[in-house]
Amino acid sequence: MKTSLHNLKFMICILLFMLIISMLSLQAQSYLISFAGTGGSTSVASVKVENLTKGTNLALNGSDILRLDLTVGIEPVIDNIKDKIRFSPNPMIDFSKMQFDLPETGETIITLYDVSGKELVQTQNMLSKGQHFYSIQGVETGIYFVRISSGKYSLSGRLISSGSKNNPARIVYENTIALQEKHSESKGTNAEVAMQYTVGDRLKFTGTSGIYSTVITDIPTLSKTITFNFINCTDGDNFNYPVVGIGTQVWMAENLKTTTYRNGVSIGTTTPASLNISGETTPKYQWAYNGNEANVITYGRLYTWYAVTDIRNVCPTGWHLPNDNDWTTLSNYLGGVNIAGGKLKEAGITHWTTPNAGATNETGFTALPGGLRSYNGAYTFGGSNGFWWSSSEYSSTNALDRDMDYRFIGFFWNYNIKSYGFSVRCLRD
Repeated sequence: MKTSLHNLKFMICILLFMLIISMLSLQAQSYLISFAGTGGSTSVASVKVENLTKGTNLALNGSDILRLDLTVGIEPVIDNIKDKIRFSPNPMIDFSKMQFDLPETGETIITLYDVSGKELVQTQNMLSKGQHFYSIQGVETGIYFVRISSGKYSLSGRLISSGSKNNPARIVYENTIALQEKHSESKGTNAEVAMQYTVGDRLKFTGTSGIYSTVITDIPTLSKTITFNFINCTDGDNFNYPVVGIGTQVWMAENLKTTTYRNGVSIGTTTPASLNISGETTPKYQWAYNGNEANVITYGRLYTWYAVTDIRNVCPTGWHLPNDNDWTTLSNYLGGVNIAGGKLKEAGITHWTTPNAGATNETGFTALPGGLRSYNGAYTFGGSNGFWWSSSEYSSTNALDRDMDYRFIGFFWNYNIKSYGFSVRCLRD
């Protein structure tokens, strides 16, 4: 009787195993994303892909194909290694020998899961390039999955056990056979680069070609071609900006950094950077936040309203400082001022103070908290707030601007003293 029950249990495991394989074959779909250019360039040199939902990213050549390996239910494994894991015997009794190949030396993590996805045991070793041998021991009757991860390489295998008397479960290292170096094969022009993707994840694509850079956000639901519309956006310092289309508008996707007007004339600054300019009537200055030029790379520069409305123009040719109606068009397209800030702010807390409420960056605008410079020389709100000038006046001493705050999802209308230093985003003519 015990033998019959044991055999019945084993057959049920086999049937479950076949069912799960069938489910995994349905789940392990992939979307293939290719890239093309239009406008200023028809070719794409490189693409940065950011998963705004998961916080992951990767870089690839513009000629590469992005393979989005879908996660639905049980997580599929990206198999970058030619050979799979080999188990002998499989099904196992008491133990099974496990064999796999690594094409590169690296820290390697081996994890054993049961059929529900629960982690049973994990081991981590620095393994050399070559063929490796382990044994799986002490697992009860059932179906199991092994995942091996080493750097950018990952592979998986499925193992059936008819039971073991040697509990608990163990992964035991046995041997390594080093592989001889081989001449590297030339990489094809359309290499596939894999990225884990859960249905509904929002991706940000930044395509670059020479001086051009364009941002597109998307939630892929099928294989497709992402086409970047490359538009020139080069300032007086010859700095090239990424651009992003939002509704009917095209915006710079970074804050302005220039120290010169469009005609090449320098925009003044103060010495020291904290100089009080409250006594000046129409100060035309730019600064790095806190006088630290390292801040410019990420946050851009801060400008007085008088500088950014000068007829010599701080914006690149073909671009202009938005007026209040332009900002209103943007916020209305995104659902109104009460929620638009969250859709514009950079997601996460890399640059924003926690909690960075509601930030999704679903537009690709990537608003950053550049803070402000007061007319008295004080720098405040860096990391917590962003302020952007409009060209519209409120009074003889104040101008309209738009603000974002780490605590709120709104995109607030405001007015401030024209001698303040705020960030600038230019809008395509």
